[in-house]
Amino acid sequence: MKIIRITFLPLFILFSLTGIALANSANAHAVLKRKLTPELMGNAISITGKVVDEKTGEPLPGVTIKVKGTTIATVTNANGMYTINAPNAEAVLAFSFLGFEQQEKPVGNDKVINIALKASQSSLNEVVVVGYGTQKRQYVTGAVASANLNAFRDAPNTNVAQNLQGTVPGLNVGPVTTSGSTPTITIRGQNTISGNKNVLIILDGVQYNNSLSSINPDDIASIDILKDASSTAVYGAQAANGVILITSRKGANNSKPRINISTSYATETPAGNTHPMERDEYLEHVRNLYYTKAFLAPDYTTPDPSFNLALYVDHTQRDANNNLVPTDFNWYKAGTKTGFINDNQVSVSGGGEKVNYLISAAYTNQAGYIIYDLFKRKNLRTNLEIQPKSWLKLGVQAFGSFVNNDGAEPSLTDLFQMGPLNTPYNADGSLNPYPMATNQTNPFLASNVSDFERHNYLFANLFAQIDFPFLKGLSYRLNFGNNARSDEHYFASQYGAGLTGSAYKNNEQYYDYTLDNILTYNKSFKKHSITATLLYGAVERKDDYTGASANGFTGLTLGYNNLGQGTNEFATSNAWSEQLNYQMARINYAYNGRYLLTATVRRDGYSGFAANNKYATFPSASLGWVFSDEPFVHLPWLDNGKLRASYGVSGNQTARYYSLDQVSTQTAYVFGDGGTTQYGQYVSTLANPNLKWERTFELNFGLDFSLFKGRLSGSLDYYDRHTKDLLFSVQIPTITGFTAINTNVGEISNKGVEISLSSKNIARKDFGWNTTFAFSKNVNKIMSLLGTGDLVSSNLFIGQSINAVYGYRTNGIYQVGETPPSGYYTGNLRIVDNNGDGKINTDDRTILGSADPAYRFSVLNTFTYKNLSLSAFINSVQGGSNGYLGSNSPSQQLTDNSVRWNSMSGIDFWNPGNPNGKYPMYINSPTIAPTQYFSRSFVRLQDVTLSYKINNSFTKRIGIQNLTVFASGKNLHTWTKWQGWDPEIANGGLTINGRPLLKTYSFGLNLTL
Repeated sequence: MKIIRITFLPLFILFSLTGIALANSANAHAVLKRKLTPELMGNAISITGKVVDEKTGEPLPGVTIKVKGTTIATVTNANGMYTINAPNAEAVLAFSFLGFEQQEKPVGNDKVINIALKASQSSLNEVVVVGYGTQKRQYVTGAVASANLNAFRDAPNTNVAQNLQGTVPGLNVGPVTTSGSTPTITIRGQNTISGNKNVLIILDGVQYNNSLSSINPDDIASIDILKDASSTAVYGAQAANGVILITSRKGANNSKPRINISTSYATETPAGNTHPMERDEYLEHVRNLYYTKAFLAPDYTTPDPSFNLALYVDHTQRDANNNLVPTDFNWYKAGTKTGFINDNQVSVSGGGEKVNYLISAAYTNQAGYIIYDLFKRKNLRTNLEIQPKSWLKLGVQAFGSFVNNDGAEPSLTDLFQMGPLNTPYNADGSLNPYPMATNQTNPFLASNVSDFERHNYLFANLFAQIDFPFLKGLSYRLNFGNNARSDEHYFASQYGAGLTGSAYKNNEQYYDYTLDNILTYNKSFKKHSITATLLYGAVERKDDYTGASANGFTGLTLGYNNLGQGTNEFATSNAWSEQLNYQMARINYAYNGRYLLTATVRRDGYSGFAANNKYATFPSASLGWVFSDEPFVHLPWLDNGKLRASYGVSGNQTARYYSLDQVSTQTAYVFGDGGTTQYGQYVSTLANPNLKWERTFELNFGLDFSLFKGRLSGSLDYYDRHTKDLLFSVQIPTITGFTAINTNVGEISNKGVEISLSSKNIARKDFGWNTTFAFSKNVNKIMSLLGTGDLVSSNLFIGQSINAVYGYRTNGIYQVGETPPSGYYTGNLRIVDNNGDGKINTDDRTILGSADPAYRFSVLNTFTYKNLSLSAFINSVQGGSNGYLGSNSPSQQLTDNSVRWNSMSGIDFWNPGNPNGKYPMYINSPTIAPTQYFSRSFVRLQDVTLSYKINNSFTKRIGIQNLTVFASGKNLHTWTKWQGWDPEIANGGLTINGRPLLKTYSFGLNLTL
């Protein structure tokens, strides 16, 4: 699409500044009219309390507490404690602190008022999580972004990653099309060809290697994304693809028990209108396939009255008298339904002087659009922190997640292929295994099974922190993270193994631990501030798998619980383990709070690497300058401004055993005449003792700013990263006795720009309007490979994107009456002779563009009016002139299967009566059948939420702190020229192998007691 261009950015800024200026003018007018209120007289009330950070629960020193309308004020001490004298019970306390949203609290009858301040999303001074610690954003020198989770708390998302889709520039999250699944996640493009492509997930300070589907989104307090090498270098060898830091919620000290309850129900239907052809369209399609017989020559547009369609359809679709059967069965409708998501949450949090706690439970029940696409999850979490001594803190962050994926869905591809003149049932109502009398089975056989699939996740991070009393600022923290998963998948089908029956039992046990020793020293003197961090840690992962299966059952009365009843029995097993250890040193230095330095070095060792390269070192350094604090900067509209620059190295580890000889099995020998085939093992891949780590070198420049008293804030980043020593399997001549060797080759470049802007367009007492805008652009390029040029067979080209689109240009379809070149026929695509040699062959292939986007952007608008709130989120991916291309190349050739099988409805196939058809249909196949590519650019109204907070005398009287009802919608409309399922989905074009993007409507409530 071309309607959205980069020019949207200055328009957004201009629009935001105009709104801010108008709002400031109105506010200034209101201030001039306001009369000064004299200090109230009477018997003063002494109020005490504590102010903490809502996100972390840590005390906030320096918070200003003021009696509203007076000059009475105080500030919190180092422990966040305060005392203030209020003139009477009608007084209102106002709590304000740089980087946090102001909060007001009526005194009433309370003499102890504890407050949890919420960090301002637009402030440079909010506390963010960085590797192995936290830091005020003012002092962060790397590219670190915080996700806005609050805007999507009420969205119908079962996976926490769905809350991140399109919200953070540089963080790319794909769609979800199956129940409970985790979307694809990348940060700043693709850095590798064959290496690990996964983003590193850190949960509560330790690595998390299980599925994100196991985490309850409601338990998450914050998500911070480390994007550049300076910020990711603390995680060394596993951080080249970026790091996502997830922090769970916790209770607050000195606070009463707080009970939160939420429940919601959502419906799911396809966002588009993709479906297979029904009877009339299907029969017309078959008629067009036989156009040389169904229509009269020479133009084949006039129907031939002698043509009997019943004689040309599949024989299963006509009766004994060769008449078409009257059946019009909708396989797709029978295999799908309206899905739903039922989500229920409850938590209790609070704390005393030396303890804080959070206990939560959740139950999620999701049934997808396709029948038996089921996901049920039960979550239990306990976060507990105690401080038995002033210098000692102990705690545990633990949860259990129990996932039920019972049920097997029918194949959506098969539901599309089955013709409407066939039915899944025999005359007696039983399932017909082969409705088309071919080897293609009835898709409902796949769902008419006994399927037991459970995944149990257990996670616990035990920690202890010692603040050494003999040296102020020195602390030691021990993290011992435990992560376990058990998978059970038991299956039995009476239709399996050629209708003889099959069953299996598979069990897998996974466990890993992380042991981190972290020593931190904080020291401030005069204008200097130093934080030094030392780390020594180790990780071990191991997995065991056992499977048993059987087929050829005389009866499956006991299903998978008695595999011994099968004629053929099989057993398989597998196990692996890997270990890592690492050391890291980091120093953060600030002079006068204005000149900032961060330097990090990390050393990693990994058991999976070659003997000569078990260890590698990853350094980084970054600088920051808070220029807004300089005396020579006199800009009244500038609140905060900081320039950042960083350079660092991060790594990417290989798969286990990648550097070793790899053994394969194949048929080796037959002993004697009539002997049985014996299997043998052979070494297929040559070992490489010099295989080493991929390394990503990254330079990042950034700007953080806040303007007009926080009304407009944001950040801009430019990065240039190069990944070298790419892990790649190189094919070698078989005369060597091997087929391949895993080695390091080549270099990849990623360059990009990221922009994040937040504006408070209108900030009135009863009405507010906030806007957040995110933009990112990434250019990916292969700099070098093996030194021998392009690898065409691997679709890798020097100077082009990893995801370059290489193929043939086309120019329409050969029409009736034309004389196509040799090897091509009427209805075939016309291939452009790209090199002009008068021939159509593989030499005419060229780079058509890239599957990578040209840029992405998103806009979140939030409107509040008194207790009513409305948010609307637009997400977009744009391809520009030749980017974000996708294969969308349906074609039909006259064959037995093309007549027998059904297809997608509404495809604009060519035929003589539709000469301008977009997609080819032909009787004879061409020498070369090219793939057609089209832009997948789109703009999507992705999330809309309307909520209302019920706040009246009744709710206050019965002790309700918050009661909010909401309605939410997801994937409500997509503007795109792409045809098919959805432009973001794999196989999302006019193919029966895709899946629908789901449109969701949700209703629910949140209750706090």
